[in-house]
Amino acid sequence: MVKSTGIVRRVDELGRIVIPIEIRRVLEINIKDPIEVFVEEEKIILQKYQPHLSCTVTGDVSPRNRTFANGNIVLSPEGMEQLIQELELAINIEQRITSQ
Repeated sequence: MVKSTGIVRRVDELGRIVIPIEIRRVLEINIKDPIEVFVEEEKIILQKYQPHLSCTVTGDVSPRNRTFANGNIVLSPEGMEQLIQELELAINIEQRITSQ
């Protein structure tokens, strides 16, 4: 969900912008925190860098990734699909073995 803040910033000569302190406080972004930059169509998305949020299956880092098992497993939508397919296959194989 995109929320408009009504804040407009200019890009300086070095290509920098200042993230307002109010936004940094709300998002708990501190001085020296690494920020990840994504481009989605015509949008620039800034996100606090969290290396542990890469998909366990695909390696993708995306704001759409979700965590499971108390944060121990991170899956992208594509990773979820792949895992579901593999689990269904493994369950079918297991059921065939146990029914023999």
